Amino acid sequence: MSAKEDRAIARLVERISAALDDGKAVKVCVLDVRKQTVITDFMVIASGRTGRQVRALAERVLEVARHEQVKALGVEGEREGEWVLLDFGGVIVHLMQPATRDFYQLEKLWEERLPAQADQR
Repeated sequence: MSAKEDRAIARLVERISAALDDGKAVKVCVLDVRKQTVITDFMVIASGRTGRQVRALAERVLEVARHEQVKALGVEGEREGEWVLLDFGGVIVHLMQPATRDFYQLEKLWEERLPAQADQR
């Protein structure tokens, strides 16, 4: 990956994190998984208190991506709002209601591999 692509992905992660903070997302967690997997560079995990908030957070993230001229490769779970997955290639975003997040514990799975790299706000 080129330095330009790295900067674009880093900027997208920053903008997504800011949008989630602005949308009052709970426990925003950014994981750098470049050394652990080839499927993506970063995972962003956050919670919304209700299905409505999860859907609103997903829309915020999609708007940021559009502004950065990045197309979503896939969007899943938007209708239900329990767990929305947004795939932008170099960045995968998981937005979940608290009970779903507690059940699946995605960040715990990755933190076991990346103990010093989790950035929770």
